[in-house]
Amino acid sequence: LSSVRHFSSHAQNYTTLLLEDEKGILYVGARGAVFSLNSTNIADGSHQTMDWKASPEKQAECLKKGKNNKTECYNHVRLLQRLNSTHLYVCGTYAFHPLCTYIDTNKLMPPSVFEEGKEKCPYDPSHGYTGLIVDGSLYTATRYEFRSQPDIRRSLFQRVLKTEESPLHWLNDAEFVASVLVRESTSSLVGDDDKIYYFFTEQAGEESTSIFDKNQLPRVARVARVCKNDLGGKKILQRKWTSFMKARLACYIPYYEVLKDVYTLDGGDWRSTVFYAAFTLSAQWRSMEVSAICRYNISEVQAVFEGTYMEYQDSSRKWSQYSGEVPEPRPGSCITDRARKSGFNSSQDLPNSVLDFVKLHPLMYEEVKPTDGDPLLVKKNVIYTQIAVDRVRALDGQEYDVLFLGTGNGWIHKAVVVGSVVHIIEEMQVFRVPQPVENLVISKRQKSLYVGSQSGVLQLPRSTCGRYVSCFDCVLARDPYCGWDGVSCRELEETLDRTLLTQDVLHGNMGCWNDSAQATSTQKNRTVLCGDDVLLPCEQASNLAQATWLLNGTEVLAEEGQGRFHLGVDGLLVTDTQLEYSGEYRCYAKENGLQALVATYALTVLPEQLVPQFPPTVPQPSWHAASHAYGDMKFIYIGVITVLGGLCLVLSVVLLYVSCLQKRRGKYSLGVPQTSSVELQTVSSNCIGKGGQEDEDLGTYPDGCLQIIPGEATSVASPSKEVPPIPPPPPPPLPAEFTNGITTLPNMLRKMNGNSYMLLRQNEEPCTSPLYNSFTEELSKILEKRKHTQLVEKLDESSV
Repeated sequence: LSSVRHFSSHAQNYTTLLLEDEKGILYVGARGAVFSLNSTNIADGSHQTMDWKASPEKQAECLKKGKNNKTECYNHVRLLQRLNSTHLYVCGTYAFHPLCTYIDTNKLMPPSVFEEGKEKCPYDPSHGYTGLIVDGSLYTATRYEFRSQPDIRRSLFQRVLKTEESPLHWLNDAEFVASVLVRESTSSLVGDDDKIYYFFTEQAGEESTSIFDKNQLPRVARVARVCKNDLGGKKILQRKWTSFMKARLACYIPYYEVLKDVYTLDGGDWRSTVFYAAFTLSAQWRSMEVSAICRYNISEVQAVFEGTYMEYQDSSRKWSQYSGEVPEPRPGSCITDRARKSGFNSSQDLPNSVLDFVKLHPLMYEEVKPTDGDPLLVKKNVIYTQIAVDRVRALDGQEYDVLFLGTGNGWIHKAVVVGSVVHIIEEMQVFRVPQPVENLVISKRQKSLYVGSQSGVLQLPRSTCGRYVSCFDCVLARDPYCGWDGVSCRELEETLDRTLLTQDVLHGNMGCWNDSAQATSTQKNRTVLCGDDVLLPCEQASNLAQATWLLNGTEVLAEEGQGRFHLGVDGLLVTDTQLEYSGEYRCYAKENGLQALVATYALTVLPEQLVPQFPPTVPQPSWHAASHAYGDMKFIYIGVITVLGGLCLVLSVVLLYVSCLQKRRGKYSLGVPQTSSVELQTVSSNCIGKGGQEDEDLGTYPDGCLQIIPGEATSVASPSKEVPPIPPPPPPPLPAEFTNGITTLPNMLRKMNGNSYMLLRQNEEPCTSPLYNSFTEELSKILEKRKHTQLVEKLDESSV
């Protein structure tokens, strides 16, 4: 898209984004740098840069720890939050030695003072991490110290709190993805406290029956919460959370368990808070790529945390439902007006019985189930990595949630929630090189979507209404941002008079005439011979549309594979065309009860006798331009072939004469010059004479096989005395790889002459070797097959 803007610099891993919409600034935390971009146009070149790289000393220490110098031994900015009106608070991994600092947003200069970050930031840049600043306190969740257990912590200007580790781990190999503040104290009738919710995936305990391998505990999605004003216990759970509780976050049990991202949406009141979560399959289903989107209401989450607890049974080593007495005030709850009336003004006033109960019962029995009981969306062959949601008021006055879903290979799926289902509006490939979408941020003021990735930041428009060229396309898209004004598809926010606009998000099929798109299709002509095949293309702009073909107003094909008509994704294939197939073919796109004309073809099938015939003496019209040049070349080729044929005839006569002459004078062999160092390997290596005998006057071995000696051709006179032939010794046993005599033949023959074989044979006396006949027979068979085999440039061992 022409409206897409891109920003990248010398840094990498542009994954941490902080948007300040009212100020028009997008802060970006990358590897070794922090950027301040103009949110109106991130590519206008007005950005500010603060370099923050790990020192060479820290990088050397990181290498000594055995870490990767290409990915890990750098300063990856993981936290970027507004602290006050003048400063940002930033934390980075700093080559496995986390540091934090304050940045003046007016100058964006590297500070001179840094803080230890091991309580606030992970060492490893690949570990899951979430953090936010609430009323001056920093709430983070990750795996902190080197090789430590995951934890949820609060730091900065309040009492530092952590999760309990013994005797039960409150967190079990957790991987955090998101956290959010819910202001539940606002207009609370019970004087409740604000809460911070954490979303993560962890290894499940023996809390329920699993269909998977009993030796491998599955991973499950969780939601946990803590109270903002929790101070920890006085003697028990000192500097530990007294309000920590967690529950299972179910999407579609038991399959979608790996939580990838969570987006929180409120409508101005915390009671309307909705959580949208993206899930993928658990590790037991790695061979499949499937993602699911589920929605949860805050009221459903609260109901689970006010329900039944679970308890760990030491005897069975399993979690089970707790059915005993629950102390007062309710364990895990925040300090409310009721608790204050009983004298409990803070968590440090809670009795030991409550704190002991919290320590041993962090898990809830009930699961947080989706609002509608099932996932809103299940998508195959895709992994959703990020999710962002925008609430839009459509033309009908209803509010719709628009989902922007980032994938693991660099695509953005835009969808709208209609009731309890999700309709995908469009799918956009935003990166040429496939890479995961690492972050998504929506700007209502700029009407933009910002995408963070490893290679840079993208700014996309929320809507692309101008891409829909007809009322049919505009209405079927069901995009809450767009409406049809009779001429073009326009954005609702840019239209002053909306009374003339047409939009149907709820059904997606109202407001347009059925054939409103016919004028956009022009007729194309196709001519084909009778009996030939022809393809009539018809590309559908929508993945949800179904092609319907009509011939002269009659439906041609209802289902794929009927008769000679084959309906495919790219068009209609007509095989073995007949004369009666001539006519007008129309392709319609049918979707959601509407249909629109996409393509029109006028097909003409010609009989075979109507093909133009040309006399043999008259060249074809398509060759007319080159006929003269072709005639000249033909005479040249004939002349060359005649000369070569004559030379071959003369050479044959000479060779025949020499052959007759040699029969009279003696046998023909090859002499051995003293200076020759050439060694010739032959395929007739099994013709062996008497061991150790090397007679210079012999041109053949006693068994009649041909002896080939490198050197020049000489004539050897027949000996005057006949030597009685020595019976050949039995052939030596062959190695295993020569059991058929020709196992390595293809390799040896290829070395001789590229794509040709060379056969050495003596015509005067047949070879009497027991392997000779089988060898020549097998070789003849191979050569016969070779005549009918098309050779390739590079043969492998199985080609011959």
